[in-house]
Amino acid sequence: MIESKKIFLVVPDGVGLRNFVYTSFAKIGAEKGWDITYWNNTPFDFTEFGLQEVRLSGKVAAQTDLYKRARKEIELQIFEQQFQDDIYKKYTFKPASDSFKKKLKNYLVRRYIQKYKGENLYKLREKIKDSERKTAYYKNCVATLKQHKPEIVFSTNQRPVNAISPIVAAQDLGIPTATFIFSWDNIPKATMVIETDYYFVWSEHMKQELLTYYPYVKEEQIYITGTPQFEPHFNKNSLVSRTEFLTENKLPKDKEYICYSGDDITTSPHDPQYLEAVALAVRKLNAEGRNLGILFRRCPVDFSDRFDLVLETYKDIIYKLPPKWEKKGGAWNTVVPLKEDIAHQANTINHSAFVVNVGSSMVFDYICHNKPCAFINYNPEEVPIQVDIHTIYKYVHFRSMPTPEAVVWFNNTDEISEKIEKMLSGTPEILKGAQQWFEKINLHPPQEASQRIWNSIDQIVDKT
Repeated sequence: MIESKKIFLVVPDGVGLRNFVYTSFAKIGAEKGWDITYWNNTPFDFTEFGLQEVRLSGKVAAQTDLYKRARKEIELQIFEQQFQDDIYKKYTFKPASDSFKKKLKNYLVRRYIQKYKGENLYKLREKIKDSERKTAYYKNCVATLKQHKPEIVFSTNQRPVNAISPIVAAQDLGIPTATFIFSWDNIPKATMVIETDYYFVWSEHMKQELLTYYPYVKEEQIYITGTPQFEPHFNKNSLVSRTEFLTENKLPKDKEYICYSGDDITTSPHDPQYLEAVALAVRKLNAEGRNLGILFRRCPVDFSDRFDLVLETYKDIIYKLPPKWEKKGGAWNTVVPLKEDIAHQANTINHSAFVVNVGSSMVFDYICHNKPCAFINYNPEEVPIQVDIHTIYKYVHFRSMPTPEAVVWFNNTDEISEKIEKMLSGTPEILKGAQQWFEKINLHPPQEASQRIWNSIDQIVDKT
C-alpha cells in the first residue's frame, strides 16, 4: 500500500460511466492507495455506488460553445487539405436554423471560422480557454481544487465543452491533467475539445493518429492503455446460464438467437429496412427447418418509433431486448447507462450466435466472446436514400481494418439468408480477422486496461 494520493476524475457526461464507474477501475485505484473523487456533472449520485463525489457547479460560457464549433470546422478543413481527402466533409452536420437565435449563432460561428482558420487556429484554442476563465463555473472549479488539492485531474472524456473549465483551472493551479480518448473513431472526427498535459489512448494505432492530427501533442505526453469498456466481457461472474437468460427476458427456449444491434438515426436512418431484411431472411431459414429468433438491441440514444411497424410485423421472430439506459434530459448525452446494462449486454452477446449492424464497434464486443459480426453493406431499394451506406465504410476509422474478412458483409438482400447459415456453421477466418482488428484497435490483454491506466497515472504523479 502506497501513501494515499488524491485524484479528481472529471465526469462531464454519462459516457464515462461504463469505463470508470461500472468496471473495476475504482476498486483497483483504491487498492493502489488512491483517494478517488468523481467530479460529477451527470444526474447520477455516485455515493449510491459507494464512491466519493463533488458536484461540478456552473455553466459554460455561450461563446465558448460557438468557439468550439468553429474549431471543429477549421480542424476538419485542415485535415481535408492535409490529406487531400474529402471524407472529412462528411463529419460535419448542417446546424439547425429554425429560429433567429440559432441563425445568429451560426453566423457567429462562420465569422470565427473565417477569422481563425488555417494558421490562426492556435489563437482560437487560446480564446476557448480565456472565454471559460471569465465564468463563475471556472472560478468554482478553482475554489474546489484549492480546497481538495488533488495530485492530478483526469477527464474521462475529451469531447464535452463542460470539461474545459475543470481542466484549465487545474492547469492554472499547476496541477497535472490528463484525458482519456473515449472512442475508436474520435480523433479523425475533430472531437478534441480539451487540451491536457497527458493523453490516454487505446492503442499504438490511436497514438499515431493523435500525433498526426494534433502535432502540438508530443509523444511523451501519450500513454497507451487500452479502454476499460471491454473488461466486463471477461468477468465470468456476470454471465448467467442460457435458461436463466431466456427466462429473465421472457424468450422462447427452443430458438437459436442472433442479435441485431441498432444504430442512431443520423448514422443509419435505414435501420428499420435492414432489420426487416434480416427478419425476412430468418423467416426463410425457419421455413427450411431452422428455428431462429432475432434479439433486437436498439441504439441507447434512439427513442424513435421508426422500428414499430417492423417489430409488430415480425413479432414471431424479433424480440426486443432494449439496453438498460435511462433518459435524464432532452439531449443525447443525457441518456446514460445503468450499471445493470453491463451484464445485460454481456449476456446478450453470450447467448446469441453473432451480431448484425451497420458499422458498429459491437464487432469488438462480440469478438471478446469469440463470436463474429456482420456489417450491412447495401442501400435499400424501397425508400429514398438519406445516407449512402458506402460512405459510412469510407470513414477513417474503418481504414484500420487489417483485412476485409474481419466481418461478414451483407452486400444485398438476396445473400443474407445464405450468409446467416454460413455464420451459424462457423467462420474461423472471420474470427481470426476480427481478432487481428481488435488487437490493432485496443491494447491486449483487454481486461487489464484499468490496471494500465492506474500504472500510467502513478508514473505521471511520481515524475511531477
